[in-house]
Amino acid sequence: MPKILIVEDEDVIRLALRRLLERNDYQVDEADSVSKAIANYNINDYALIISDLRLPGASGTDLINKTDAPVLIMTSYASLKSAVDSMKKGAIDYIAKPFDHDEMLETVERIIRTTSSEKKVNTLEPTSNQRKQIADANGMIGSCKAMQQLYDYIRKAAPTDATVLVHGETGTGKELVARAIHNQSPRQGKPIICVNCAAIPDTLIESELFGYEKGAFTGANANRTGLIEAADGGTLFLDEIGELPLEAQARLLRFIQEDEIRRIGSVESIKVNVRLVCATHRDLKEMAHDGDFREDLYYRINVMKLELPPLRERGKDILELAETLLKNRCEKMKKPLMHFSPKAIQAITTYIWPGNIRELENAIERAVILCERKEIDNELLDIDLELVDISQIRGRNNDSPSRPTNNTNSDSRSRDGRKPHHADPSEDLSLEDYFQRFVLEHQDSMSETELAQKLGVSRKCLWERRQRLGIPRKKVSARAGT
Repeated sequence: MPKILIVEDEDVIRLALRRLLERNDYQVDEADSVSKAIANYNINDYALIISDLRLPGASGTDLINKTDAPVLIMTSYASLKSAVDSMKKGAIDYIAKPFDHDEMLETVERIIRTTSSEKKVNTLEPTSNQRKQIADANGMIGSCKAMQQLYDYIRKAAPTDATVLVHGETGTGKELVARAIHNQSPRQGKPIICVNCAAIPDTLIESELFGYEKGAFTGANANRTGLIEAADGGTLFLDEIGELPLEAQARLLRFIQEDEIRRIGSVESIKVNVRLVCATHRDLKEMAHDGDFREDLYYRINVMKLELPPLRERGKDILELAETLLKNRCEKMKKPLMHFSPKAIQAITTYIWPGNIRELENAIERAVILCERKEIDNELLDIDLELVDISQIRGRNNDSPSRPTNNTNSDSRSRDGRKPHHADPSEDLSLEDYFQRFVLEHQDSMSETELAQKLGVSRKCLWERRQRLGIPRKKVSARAGT
């Protein structure tokens, strides 16, 4: 039976969480502060420590360096940036509260299962430091599960000459992956030639890739070295290979099979030694089935396939990327270092980013240009929280887009800063009851907009929670507004 330690100063939440975990066959101990947790228990004996971020005396993050057990940080929307900082300090994960029972149980089960399996992994597996070295050396940012797997694949594939196919949506950084493979390979001292197949007209693509001889066609006044030949000894990166015309695909297939090319207008072949890395955002297998892409070429380039996750599925990496991009843009534009407001952080971490990292980069650059203060608010990012698709807010507390999270305020303070009345700890008060009680106690004095802002969600999200939990919305006077 896994042992869990709860460190939480609010009696209602601590008792409710203890009962929830015990009903699901966990052995639970509890403390209301870091000092009592350390004094009363051997904190290295637990499979998991669940700690509030804000505690009397010391922050919950102080436990991270005092134990080998994974620490799950509980936080509110208002403390979202602090929660992300706690991840950087070594917390295993963070979760917003109040939260659903199923959400908490799934998170606890995932962490215990993952950490338990990691202890059994062979020591030859790459460490987090090795993964970080690959990422840092190539300007890559992120530590979500999908990115860690990507770093492992880069580490394994780079030393070989295997053809690599990078698949991912537009704007996810496929060229960065190609450069990482080249930089980690024995060819790192040789050139890497990057070609965007979609940017070259169909009539020119063959001459650009394979070169031509003088007099091969009108305007060919001299010999021209093609891009494949120019990459001899190094790496050729063909971005958007799905846009390559069928005629060029046939010539490319011969190059892959024979390691040789023939310039247009030439009768002699030239041997080349080139590592090929391809990328696309399209489904090449489906294209091959429809006859839009050569099936034999597809199987030739699909030796080692790397999946690059979209930004919306990278969880807490989004804010780390945003802060890094913000720092870079401030330095580039010679502006004082800026930071995001809590509302901007919420916008960044809940927006679905259809344009991925490229869209994020453009939004931040625009905000830095327009901002006249040190704090960037949501409006400058041009992200409307009311239009955020709640159904897309998935996996913010883990690396899997499997379930929604509820970013609500754990402090549950009224507008004058005082905590609302809580039930006696002896009541069997669930965490959803805790959320419901906050809404019921304050909806007479707050408008829907104010309630949503206090809870750190959009009005749409508040309405959906009302519907799901059966909390009626009371009529308010015109003076109170909505």
